[in-house]
Amino acid sequence: MRTDIFARLDREPEPPKIETPRMSSTRTALFGGTLAIYVVIVAAVLTNSWLVALDWKTMLFRPYQQWPGLHAFLDYFVVLGQRGPTAVMIAAWLGWRSWRQHTLRPLLVLGTSLLLLNITVGAVKLGLGRQGPHYATQIGSPELFSGGDIFPSGHTANAVVTWGILAYLATTPRTRRYLSLGSSALSLGVGATTVYLGTHWVSDVVLGWVAGLLILLAMPWFEPMIGRAELIIFGVRDRLRAYRRAAVRKPGAPGDVRPQPPRRPASGEEEQPRKAVGAGRAGRGPVAGGSGSPARPSGATGTGALAQSRPHHPTARSDHSPITPSGSRRPPQSRQVTGG
Repeated sequence: MRTDIFARLDREPEPPKIETPRMSSTRTALFGGTLAIYVVIVAAVLTNSWLVALDWKTMLFRPYQQWPGLHAFLDYFVVLGQRGPTAVMIAAWLGWRSWRQHTLRPLLVLGTSLLLLNITVGAVKLGLGRQGPHYATQIGSPELFSGGDIFPSGHTANAVVTWGILAYLATTPRTRRYLSLGSSALSLGVGATTVYLGTHWVSDVVLGWVAGLLILLAMPWFEPMIGRAELIIFGVRDRLRAYRRAAVRKPGAPGDVRPQPPRRPASGEEEQPRKAVGAGRAGRGPVAGGSGSPARPSGATGTGALAQSRPHHPTARSDHSPITPSGSRRPPQSRQVTGG
């Protein structure tokens, strides 16, 4: 049973009919309308309109003094909008999904959305330089270009993006619907909490909601780039694996040296030394005392030894003198002595 459970966790097949979100006409229209609202809010703050007056009325009302019993709970609840803790939690969940489905898309989508959030929201924060309610110096003033970094609300925009990514990556319409409702309620709660604690103006929170929604609506434009990045990362991983395997299998590496069996010489190699020995003996002549060959006298030297070593030939002259009826023709002094 244990093996079966871990086998399922090791690789879960991706649910069927999962389509990468595309920038449809409806989504494009929503993006354009949301962008228009974004511009209107910024313009309202720049012109010191009724929105700035609402900011001051809410700040002077001091909600944290009206309902002090909520302060302890909301101090912890607002952490759900901080970038560090929420990014770690969402990345852990999406990393587990990536491991189960063997794809990097969830993590790459999260990284892309957070990068867009830092660039867009951070640029507006630093460009407008608005001070927060606790640092305001003039009642009724928008407190712009004062070296602050409070407009739009980073807590609110981060809550919209990080929790909304879960709905964006949902694999079924029902799951996407539930996650959209949950992330919307969570981001609304985080934004309202910052107003309660007095750390943001109302206009900061509203612009933070709009800024986060713009990023979620624009994500389909970055899907092709995310797909190419995934292919590049997997390609680098495969090349590294191939390099490691080649390094392990390289000749001379430990573990690759196999003992070679003893080489058996061919039949011709075995007979060649014997033939050479026989040829050497034939060149030296018959060995004394050997079978089939007469022993050479130990004192035979000179022409007698040469005569004994010569083979018999019919035309060779005999060493004995010819005998006739009248006797031998050779004088007795001319007979050679062959042995001493």
